[in-house]
Amino acid sequence: MLSCGWRRPAQMPPELRTRAAAKLNLGLRVASPGGDGFHPIRSLCQTVSWYDQVWLWEAEEDSFVVEGPITGLPAQDDNLAWRAREMLRGSNRGGRQLGLRLEKHIPLAAGLGGGSADAAAVLRLGAELLGGGDWGRSARELGSDVPFALIGGCAVVEGSGEQVSTVAPMPSGYAVGIVVPSPWLSAGAVYQAWDRLGGPSGRDFPTQALPPTLRQFAPLGNDLESAAASLSPELAEWSQELAGRWGRPVALSGSGPALFGFFVDLDEAEAALTSVPRGTRGSYAAVPVGLPPLVLADTL
Repeated sequence: MLSCGWRRPAQMPPELRTRAAAKLNLGLRVASPGGDGFHPIRSLCQTVSWYDQVWLWEAEEDSFVVEGPITGLPAQDDNLAWRAREMLRGSNRGGRQLGLRLEKHIPLAAGLGGGSADAAAVLRLGAELLGGGDWGRSARELGSDVPFALIGGCAVVEGSGEQVSTVAPMPSGYAVGIVVPSPWLSAGAVYQAWDRLGGPSGRDFPTQALPPTLRQFAPLGNDLESAAASLSPELAEWSQELAGRWGRPVALSGSGPALFGFFVDLDEAEAALTSVPRGTRGSYAAVPVGLPPLVLADTL
């Protein structure tokens, strides 16, 4: 069941709730696909404070509700949060029914991992609600970003996304301004374009323009940048426009089209976003965050 404007009936039992945090690829290196068809990657990933909201509860019958300002949501069977809920139901030997509500704020098909974050949130909520369950092995079946989304914070992600090595301490002391231009880019299509172009390497982000806590990971760059721009030529124009307005380099997250720049604090990032031209699918000033907690719905 999909609907908007939903309100939880008062007679429902208490539910669990959490935030699902967007992800930035601070750097992304890509290799040619292996025998399994997947492109091995090495990426420095960071969760940031742009959130969807996810609720899960025991119910008299299964339900799935989506609301929020984001349009163009995928059909139910293609929604990663719904698929994660179905995975929980398949493991639920007691046969308990589950209600799921998703409030979407992170733009779709943007390179921000919003759908994967939603799926990871559902798995975490389900493990708490139903008791136990090691979902790390199953997470990769849902998507390459889901294993990282189960851990959050800052981490080096390798392989097909299943190898996640947390970086400690989490880099902090900076903010990001994120802009999602209007084009929709499929990750699969961008990787195919990267293959057609012969596997180009992305330009290195200037080390001196990185926050000091990130310079130890230099050089950082995104190998999918040229491929994404080949599918959406206006993406390069957006990157140049933002770099000029902000007076600093701009990077691509994941397969795009989300672009971001580093700022000294949240106030500076928010001020920079006031100069963004019209025609985006969303923009946000965010800071690095860890994995959001699971709480009773009324306490978050």
